[in-house]
Amino acid sequence: MGLKLLEQIKRIGIVPVIQLERAEDAVPLAAALCEGGLPCAEVTFRTDAAAESIKKMKADQPDMLVGAGTVLTIQQVDEAVAAGAEFIVSPGLNPDIIEYCSKKNILILPGCANPSDVEQAIKYGLKAVKFFQAEAAGGIQTIKAMAAPYTQMKFMPTGGVNESNICDYLNFDRVIACGGTWMVPADLIAAGEFEEIRELTQKAVQNMLDFHLAHVGINCDSAGEARRTANIFEQLFGFKADENSASIFSANFIETMKSPFLGTKGHIAIAANSVERAKTYLERKGVVFQEDSAVYRKDGKMQAVYMQNEIGGFALHLVRNPKLP
Repeated sequence: MGLKLLEQIKRIGIVPVIQLERAEDAVPLAAALCEGGLPCAEVTFRTDAAAESIKKMKADQPDMLVGAGTVLTIQQVDEAVAAGAEFIVSPGLNPDIIEYCSKKNILILPGCANPSDVEQAIKYGLKAVKFFQAEAAGGIQTIKAMAAPYTQMKFMPTGGVNESNICDYLNFDRVIACGGTWMVPADLIAAGEFEEIRELTQKAVQNMLDFHLAHVGINCDSAGEARRTANIFEQLFGFKADENSASIFSANFIETMKSPFLGTKGHIAIAANSVERAKTYLERKGVVFQEDSAVYRKDGKMQAVYMQNEIGGFALHLVRNPKLP
């Protein structure tokens, strides 16, 4: 169960960290997060409204992944789980809470900031920890340094993570997700500005995924037609042709196919920082993918996958951002 939840968190990528003073704000806030593209929340036990807020969120958005944060006692674990929390996050490494959650088969992400903490987490059989306070503790460079000797441990940095540095964290494959508050500022929650929170959430998701055009594929009937087409792009615009067995790339962003390929007219490749996260995000919008079209790298990451339906006569596929390792 814990590994499945970790994979869900990883596919979402960002865990909004929320402090709710009023439980009545939970439902519109949950809706704003889900509509914005982040069906996940860590509701902190810093206020008396935490448990009731979790309960309301899960009742209104049953598919939303809701956890409890700033959990300091076993009693709070019980309150959170009874309210519907699916995972527990603590600011530090508390052996009592870890042992209790492990016995109850509850996913626990304890706060760790140094190798000694990580070794204790490994001792308890944990596969992932919260790296807290992330920026104050040295940021992504500290995570990379700690990750080197502890090859099986994953990290969820929280504290100081924002839209300007989140991709630095998420582009490291040992980071499963990031916790953050920038899309759920306390003043907007207090003012009931949930539409603005939805917009901030949507912006955070777009920033994380970084959708952009990778290349356009043009279907040609023959290798000769493909070469003639590529020559035109080179003569007019100076786009150098790079030929392979199936196609010719012009300046890396126009691909002329040597024979008809997917799509009535051709195909369009949309790059994303993570194909897995982008696929999950689009599936929530109703997009269906051709699962048998998925291509994987040697490290197990998805490199590309096609959508099932054409748009404007073009097949569409996601591809991993070529600028990333």
